[in-house]
Amino acid sequence: MAQNNGTFESNLAAIPASARKNFLTRAFGSEDYAVRAAALRRETRSRAVIYIGAGTCGLAAGAAKTLEAARKHIKDNKLEADVLEVGCIGYCAAEPLLDVQLPGHARVSFQRATGDAVPALLDSVFRDKAPLKDNILGQFTEPGAKKWSKVPLLSEHPFFFKQMRFVLKHCGIVNPLSIEEHIARGGYSAFLKVIHTMTPQHACEAVEASGLRGRGGGGFPTGKKWKIALASDADQKYIICNADEGDPGAFMDRAVIEGDPHRVLEGIAIGAYAIHASKAYIYIRAEYPLAVKNLRRAIEQAKAYGLLGENIFGSGFDLDVIIKMGAGAFVCGEETALMNSIEGRRGMPKPRPPYPAVKGLFGKPTVINNVETFANVAEIMFLGPQVFADIGTKNSKGTKVFALSGKVNRTGLVEIPMGTTLREIVFDIGGGIENGLAFKAVQIGGPSGGCIPDNKMDTQVDYESLKTVGAMMGSGGLVVMDEKTCMVDVAKFFMDFIKRESCGKCIPCREGTMRMLEILKSITRHRRGEKENEALARFSGIINLENLSQVIRETSLCGLGQTAPNPVLSTLRWFRDEYEAHIFERRCPAGACTEMLEFSIDQDKCKGCTLCARACPTQAIVGKIKLPHYIVSEKCISCGSCRTICKFKAVSAA
Repeated sequence: MAQNNGTFESNLAAIPASARKNFLTRAFGSEDYAVRAAALRRETRSRAVIYIGAGTCGLAAGAAKTLEAARKHIKDNKLEADVLEVGCIGYCAAEPLLDVQLPGHARVSFQRATGDAVPALLDSVFRDKAPLKDNILGQFTEPGAKKWSKVPLLSEHPFFFKQMRFVLKHCGIVNPLSIEEHIARGGYSAFLKVIHTMTPQHACEAVEASGLRGRGGGGFPTGKKWKIALASDADQKYIICNADEGDPGAFMDRAVIEGDPHRVLEGIAIGAYAIHASKAYIYIRAEYPLAVKNLRRAIEQAKAYGLLGENIFGSGFDLDVIIKMGAGAFVCGEETALMNSIEGRRGMPKPRPPYPAVKGLFGKPTVINNVETFANVAEIMFLGPQVFADIGTKNSKGTKVFALSGKVNRTGLVEIPMGTTLREIVFDIGGGIENGLAFKAVQIGGPSGGCIPDNKMDTQVDYESLKTVGAMMGSGGLVVMDEKTCMVDVAKFFMDFIKRESCGKCIPCREGTMRMLEILKSITRHRRGEKENEALARFSGIINLENLSQVIRETSLCGLGQTAPNPVLSTLRWFRDEYEAHIFERRCPAGACTEMLEFSIDQDKCKGCTLCARACPTQAIVGKIKLPHYIVSEKCISCGSCRTICKFKAVSAA
């Protein structure tokens, strides 16, 4: 979990003396900031601090009870300690997470710190004993702090060891509601340096020199996009942060905003200055209430400090930031549909060109980047573009954040250098497949992405390499699948999602995705469900599946429609044998398509308890009490209720 040394002092030195004094006085009470900043970074503390990961994922794992138990323990034992809610550090599989930092000691982290485990955990630390081994995650590396004996370093934990953190650098570490702590760690110094020492053209060139590409899917060079907007002549320009994270399995943007909102806000402010925009919108889905709350608080604090508003620190630069909450429509992640939504219209894509950088929101030049892109901008300007450009591959620079989920042992947020292989992410960082099952595929890029098989897992994570295997970077969802996953069923899931989320504006996407879903449903349906000429229609549809995909790709209006067939095409490419088994043999090799299963009862194991007969919704199971039962196949709908409820494992499926 690599950390980077900032250049707070050098950035401050570039700011005019009057602006520097004003900035430091507001943040630390005086221009002599060193002591106060060290205290805010918790390098010098007279009281213990208990950190609890209270992001959405932590709360879902029980962090609210952990918070309650920690506060109660402090009160009951009259301990000198503060309880601090922080965001997600990324290791979601280990939550709830609780860290303790005693004065002079290194910060130590505990995993699975449920409410009932809190008293013992805190006792083990406050009594200066060795922390409990069952819950220990590791200790932080902190200069001058006393290390805990026999406690491993957190940076050496397999989940963190290969990570390099730019975007997630402070998530789970800092108080997301404290602008003072953000500033103490170098925050907003890069922004002030940019607006006082760089022209907008130079700011665009710095981002271009870093090699940063949009982290929202397409990977368009960020600096180039900014230059186009800067060159567009208009009396008003806009910059938009796209936080409408709609991909199944993706939660990176939410976690970054919850854990470090000021980093995102600083990147937006730098981008606004670089293109001459005086108004910024953050488009975020209403299903992220904690992220919205933290974002509102960050904007209020930035305004109070004079970092937003008119004539920011005497630079002549004005900026107003507005939060626009979306209703969760997947299509509003597409930039032209997003702008329609902000304007108060239905979220539907518009033809391009003209591109938003020339004619966007309200007909004015507009730059749209996602949360991760803006979070990188702040760090690039803080450290300098060359630091970022030195990481990654020839055409894909820096790091990439992934939401690692699915059938993998260590789920969570992963930030790795571009060029890392998928195998390293899944097996080294993620710890391999859970329950000892075999790996089958990884789905990357959300509904617009593709599935990658085991023999392609040594593919590097970069924009070009992923395209060669039928996938794309996307926003960063990475879902791992094991041997029990049916790839036809996966394609059906994503096609159902895309069909439901299609805005319906263009016929290829609206009708084409519906027809593809119908074909996939017919493939996974048992022959007993077929009527009249449906079997013949089924084969006809299968023959046209790839041709239909190609038509949708070539004729859909927006990028979402154009990439809609990707899950089907990638599974057809790498898992054609599974399609053939479904089509010709009428079976699902993974046993996941329940409609295709033939259920039977083992007469030797059945005790005649009648539980299965009572659970069957179609009365397909017959038999007398205390005598073996059997299934009438003509009535069975393969729901699996009998197998689920049987206590004697007498029901099997094939």
